[in-house]
Amino acid sequence: MNDNILEIRDLVVHFETDDGCVHAINGLNLTIGREKTLGLVGETGAGKTTTALSVLNLVPNPPGKIKSGTITLDGKNVLKMTDSELEAMRGNDVAMIFQDPMTALNPVMTIGDQIAESIELHQHISGKEAFEKAKELLKMVGIAENRAYDYPHQFSGGMRQRAVIAIALACEPKLLLADEPTTALDVTIQAQVLALMKDLIVRHHMSMLLITHDLGVVAETCDDVAVMYAGRVVEIGSADEVFNSTKHPYTEGLFNSLPNSHERGEELIPIKGLMPDPMDLPAGCAFAPRCAYATEACTKALPALRPMGGTHFVACDAYNDPAFRIRRNSNG
Repeated sequence: MNDNILEIRDLVVHFETDDGCVHAINGLNLTIGREKTLGLVGETGAGKTTTALSVLNLVPNPPGKIKSGTITLDGKNVLKMTDSELEAMRGNDVAMIFQDPMTALNPVMTIGDQIAESIELHQHISGKEAFEKAKELLKMVGIAENRAYDYPHQFSGGMRQRAVIAIALACEPKLLLADEPTTALDVTIQAQVLALMKDLIVRHHMSMLLITHDLGVVAETCDDVAVMYAGRVVEIGSADEVFNSTKHPYTEGLFNSLPNSHERGEELIPIKGLMPDPMDLPAGCAFAPRCAYATEACTKALPALRPMGGTHFVACDAYNDPAFRIRRNSNG
């Protein structure tokens, strides 16, 4: 058995619009081990949600199109699956928790019916049996069974997100895709939902791709971290490697822009400039125009992921420049 539940290789996704071609994913490489949680971080527009939709082969077409690459889920190529195979896979082998729980739920169906729908479809049992299982799932995520007869508008934000988690876990998927699962929640409820997800993932032996902007959530939740910029992974490794031995200048910029609880008087150091226009990506490294360490070579060639020891890889050609570490230390 392969040690990885998910392998993405050289994935390219474009959105072809009347205004031009949006280069959303540009040669993405990503791996998630069995029973492991990978945190995918990066600015808005980096391609994180498109990555998750690609795993389900749900990139909206048109205008989106998976141009090339492979996505292997538990040994099977998702991009070569038939429609019936995809239908069987979605919600069963892979489930997704969407960013906004209100828009993810059907407002005219009870919560119980929405959970039962997935169970009935994939487990081929009666509607009555599926509804009873739905009530058990609600209880598992901390919601009283009798609330299965209620509608989404009768739930608070935190309860709606718990209901969405119950739907995602209904068929005990091998891989859970969680797209900013706590963004719309207040801090206290965020902590409760994350603790619940961690517990359920361990209990059901699942893997998870956690998409988030919150590096604190990644530190608390994830085994591994991938940092994404302009549709490519620029740094990847274990949480310990990425957090305690940061290599890529963009990752360094993300950490520098966070408030430091130990040095409250220190000013934040934002990353200069903006993400590049995905319709007009610069030649070479996409981060070079914003990078304090960029060399002329960085603007000419696209850097490949290079090993930095252990499971740690970084896509940065500045490491080829002997003066790089000197400049980096002087800037730090």
